[in-house]
Amino acid sequence: MLSKNQIKFISGLHQKKQRIANQLFFAEGVKCIQELVQSNFELEHLYTIQDDFEEVIAANKTLISDSELKKISALTTPNSCLAIFKMPQEKAIIESGLIVALDSIRDPGNLGTILRLCDWFGIEQLICSKETVDIYNPKVVQATMGSITRVNVNYVDLNGFIAHVKLPVFGTFMDGENIYKCDLPQEGIIIMGNEANGISSELEQLVQNRLTIPRFGNLQKTESLNVATATAIILSEFRR
Repeated sequence: MLSKNQIKFISGLHQKKQRIANQLFFAEGVKCIQELVQSNFELEHLYTIQDDFEEVIAANKTLISDSELKKISALTTPNSCLAIFKMPQEKAIIESGLIVALDSIRDPGNLGTILRLCDWFGIEQLICSKETVDIYNPKVVQATMGSITRVNVNYVDLNGFIAHVKLPVFGTFMDGENIYKCDLPQEGIIIMGNEANGISSELEQLVQNRLTIPRFGNLQKTESLNVATATAIILSEFRR
């Protein structure tokens, strides 16, 4: 059974301020939690409505009711379990291979999907501007479906980082070169811009290679692609 203080503490982790203060975040759902438990993320405590997760010692596991889970869950329809993990230390950025950089991505679902895409296409490093949504936002963690354990994520002053990087820098724009006709390298930084405004004007000045995904529709009226969809197409072309 959960005490009022436990419910208050766990519910507080819905807020970025409390996650940072406590250096903790939570995940929900069997698959996501299993991925985290089996990785190098350190489990703080598991709350579950059924006696599962045999690999978790009894001291780190509490059996709770459906109603208690609803009080601590961030989901409209809670899954069967919620687990709290310690935030790992950020690893140093290694400037090699393909790196994805995000300029002020605000939607948690987009960030989670992009992280899954990085995992799928073997992108080991994802660099986020400080204005990008928190990687430990519950909706982001949920959307990654466990890929958060396999991609190194760093939050940096993106303009300062790109200004000094030695790898070729690629950006996505409506007036860029047709990506299907480009000779794409095995190394570089691919910048994806904000959902509404694209890549910032300051960062645009640092982009050496402008790319676009051409429209094929007869009316040519679609303004843009969803950023996660665009990331999938671009990473697929870089790996092709």
